[in-house]
Amino acid sequence: MVSDSQQRRDLVFKAIADPTRREILRLLRGRRFTVGEIADNFSVSRPAISKHLRVLRSAGLVESRRKGTASRCTLNARPLRAVNEWLRDYETFWAQTLRGLKSYAENLE
Repeated sequence: MVSDSQQRRDLVFKAIADPTRREILRLLRGRRFTVGEIADNFSVSRPAISKHLRVLRSAGLVESRRKGTASRCTLNARPLRAVNEWLRDYETFWAQTLRGLKSYAENLE
């Protein structure tokens, strides 16, 4: 059975799997943007950007606030911690692999 935290982590991975969504997150690191301002940075349609934003919102990576007729989007990087924690599990593997490679290379000499 898949836990709630696993499902949330899977939503984050799905969200960051797309290069357009990663670029939207990069834009939002600097400041708030309206949907239209975000769309102006891409060659795809505004409805396509809105769809990407829905995926990012469902993963908790983007928060939107209405101000008049515009919706302002902000980055919520907190869910990315799940990605960091998942990757941390592999740091030991990478360290061991690199130590093994170093040892192998040294023994070749």
